[in-house]
Amino acid sequence: MTALHVLLLAIIQGVTELFPVSSLGHAVIIPAVLHWNIREDDPTFLPFLVVMHLGTAVALLIYFWRDWLDFALAVLLNRGDRAAYERALFWRIVVATIPAVVIGFLLEKLLRRAFASAELAAAFLILNGVMLFVAERLNRSAHTGASHRGLDQLGWGHAFLIGCCQCLALIPGVSRSGATMAGGFLSGLDHTDAARFSFLTATPVIFGAAVLELPKLHKAGGHFGGVAVGAGLIAGAVAYASIWALMRWFKRHEFKAFDPFAYYCGAAGVVALIALAAFH
Repeated sequence: MTALHVLLLAIIQGVTELFPVSSLGHAVIIPAVLHWNIREDDPTFLPFLVVMHLGTAVALLIYFWRDWLDFALAVLLNRGDRAAYERALFWRIVVATIPAVVIGFLLEKLLRRAFASAELAAAFLILNGVMLFVAERLNRSAHTGASHRGLDQLGWGHAFLIGCCQCLALIPGVSRSGATMAGGFLSGLDHTDAARFSFLTATPVIFGAAVLELPKLHKAGGHFGGVAVGAGLIAGAVAYASIWALMRWFKRHEFKAFDPFAYYCGAAGVVALIALAAFH
């Protein structure tokens, strides 16, 4: 990879991992459309991916550090109504994490191999846009003025459903944050709470996915060089800015807040399919 490839992939990772537009889909589509000569068997590629994901997870942890501190204190020390709320939310995050851990462990390689082509990733990116567009219109509260369900009212079944939605991100082109935000929104949360729950759920999953790659890295004899570390720092900084921008967007735009991302996914998927057909 050239320095330009590293810079662009780190920026793309930082934005698309958290925006509801599929980082994996972009990682498959962009090199194919632009004819980048990136070899996944290169010994520097796996450390590059691992550190970028760690950078994204650290950005999530830093942005939501107060939430995780409150969870730890509530589980280990504190008592009272506030601590009870934090414990309940923490255990719902655990429940939402379980499907992604189990399904990811069992089926990740199979799903990614089956849907790894750039054309399929572009098609699923379009479907990701459709998912966001439809979710926006199925939540009646957003259009009737009815009150949304708060995170303290999120049931165990809803948490598990959101976790199941997260499993869709194993398919290139389907966004992890998009699927979980849509699941949270359809469970009655507003956009801000759906995004917050999505990001809190994503933190251990992204961390865990990166850590699971470490044995492969050791086996392959790879190491964390300057390029990988630099990519991780860039991805983490961009990811933090992306979280800030997205949370700010949802706080200010409750009505049809998913629509810009839905339109982008649809347009990007169509353009990618045309480009792939024209130049291959």
